[in-house]
Amino acid sequence: MEAAPAATTLQHSELEQWVTAAFDIGGPLSRSDPGYAPREQQLAMAQAVAQAIARRETLVVEAGTGVGKTFAYLVPALLSGGRALISTATKNLQDQLYMRDLPRLCESLQVAVRVALLKGRGSYLCLHRLAHARHSAELPDRRAVMALARVERWAQGTQSGDLAEMEGLDERSPVIPLVSSTRENCLGSECPEYKSCYVVKARREAMEADVVVVNHHLFFADVSLRDSGVAELLPSVDLAVFDEAHQLSEAGVQFLGTLLGSSQLLDFGRDLLGLGLAQARGLQDWQALQTRLELAARELRLVCAGPLASAGRELRGMLKLAWKERAGRPGFSAALEEVAAAAEQAIECLSTVTELSPDFQRLHERAVALRDLAETFAQEPDPGDVRWIDLSPNQARLVQSPLDIREAMQEQLQGPPKAWIFTSATLGEDERLRWFTEPTGLDDATVLRVGSPFRYEENARLYVPRGFPKPNEPDHAPQVAAMAARCARALGGRTFVLTTTLRALQTIGDGLRAAFEAEGDDITVLQQGAAPKRLLLRQFLDNPRAVLVGSASFWEGIDVPGDKLQCVLIDKLPFPPPNDPLVEARVQRLEAAGRNAFAEYFIAEAAISLKQGAGRLIRTEQDRGLLVVCDPRMAGMNYGRRLRAALPPMTPLATEGEALAWLEHLAAERLPD
Repeated sequence: MEAAPAATTLQHSELEQWVTAAFDIGGPLSRSDPGYAPREQQLAMAQAVAQAIARRETLVVEAGTGVGKTFAYLVPALLSGGRALISTATKNLQDQLYMRDLPRLCESLQVAVRVALLKGRGSYLCLHRLAHARHSAELPDRRAVMALARVERWAQGTQSGDLAEMEGLDERSPVIPLVSSTRENCLGSECPEYKSCYVVKARREAMEADVVVVNHHLFFADVSLRDSGVAELLPSVDLAVFDEAHQLSEAGVQFLGTLLGSSQLLDFGRDLLGLGLAQARGLQDWQALQTRLELAARELRLVCAGPLASAGRELRGMLKLAWKERAGRPGFSAALEEVAAAAEQAIECLSTVTELSPDFQRLHERAVALRDLAETFAQEPDPGDVRWIDLSPNQARLVQSPLDIREAMQEQLQGPPKAWIFTSATLGEDERLRWFTEPTGLDDATVLRVGSPFRYEENARLYVPRGFPKPNEPDHAPQVAAMAARCARALGGRTFVLTTTLRALQTIGDGLRAAFEAEGDDITVLQQGAAPKRLLLRQFLDNPRAVLVGSASFWEGIDVPGDKLQCVLIDKLPFPPPNDPLVEARVQRLEAAGRNAFAEYFIAEAAISLKQGAGRLIRTEQDRGLLVVCDPRMAGMNYGRRLRAALPPMTPLATEGEALAWLEHLAAERLPD
């Protein structure tokens, strides 16, 4: 199927006419916003969405930064009068749509629709578990005790039960698992608090709403587990929109797989001990059983860590290990056997008390599931699936997953007819957006690419230093730090450094601090890991004389408009790590089909990540800045031209002198803070 035609030649259905009028000067959007200005690209996308809704077709739209894609799909969705499901990649965008964008548009368009927000059950307070949390003996310190007391006070007044309402509650708090439910420990209709359940209430409101906002994780949790309420909702909607669709495939792979983690064993043991002591004290040795589960979890993590544990290496972030690196080692099979044996003992103990309460019945089911998972991972994986081990500072997870979401999405698309819209600022580098459409099974979808309205040639510059050390040379990261220091010095801060690895992040951060100290520069270095992401961004905004050094999570979803960010440095081309088990399996599949894995996979992945990182620089029509890619391969290798073409059309600079002169020009024109 060919790409969507230009907006001027679209068939003008009634909905398309309404959409055109909404975006026109004098229309409802301009009347409600004095600063509104029509954008040709936004209208083109909105009309294509309207056409897809009218025809119940599938549309994939890549919309460059500044197009205003959120309104481009929300306006047709609201004017169509049908029911809509909108899925995003993050809870932050979920909240933004629900609390800001949708209410504002409903008022502007004067449409009366019911809007609901639906998150995963772990985002809501569980009243039943809250009642038991005080007696669980699992609060690690005084801070956790105080956090639980705050939750108890907040619980007396909340209407939604959404834990995000609580100011200052860290999403990593150990209290959250104690006061929220999981699919494994939820009692369902047998829960004594079922009539007051916030999850049930949220799902009921979603079923009654005209527009429901979910996230990709929730969508795929339902596809695989039927556990989020989306399964009941999806057949009844006329439109499904997936914003931030570039994250859809990885979210799906994560949730469509099979998972056994050491934290599952620890959580199960904690719940077993708490409930056993509270409701069946003396009937079984709950403490001994919990200790066995804890030891099994610890041993599982140790054998997964392997030499890393004995070397005493401190892990930062998540490390993905190939299954073959650990599965054949001494002790691995024994660790899985002990997990199964500990779960089997729990099954036997719980079978004697299941009639005492629904809680024990649910624990029995969880024990059976853990035993079955241990036995699954002791056998060979299903054909077409890939296995690996996720290792983090606190846990190990065994994962078995499909290589993509193609089959899962095609199954959904074959359901009751509806319009499907998939959109993001980065979905590919070719006209058919194959990077996105192929692994998602959307080969036959209508495709529209809408460029950014920003004047990149005038406002942005690109510098790729040719004589720079190659990324595999030991001097590369220190030289990136030196380059970043010179750029930040010319600007007076206002710089991001995006790294591809945590190791480079540390080296570059240390190098920057040393460079500024040596020259007596009053420029602060903010480094990922030193504080929560939100706090780091707040510090950067509050103090423009700063350089923020960040890795993966800072490459996208960061919005710093204006002159507080005017330089972005990328340490090296963001190729996928070739030893990543998922990458290896995808490469093998491409090569088995006679395809060029480097051209079709590695370069395509790097192009997408590069576009995401570069997208941090120019956020409004007035923004100006410099992008530096500290990787000479982008200038010297044949594929460099392809990667440069994937970026917005920034004006290239040939020398570092030109780059620093541009930054000094920006600094000179800037108004004093």
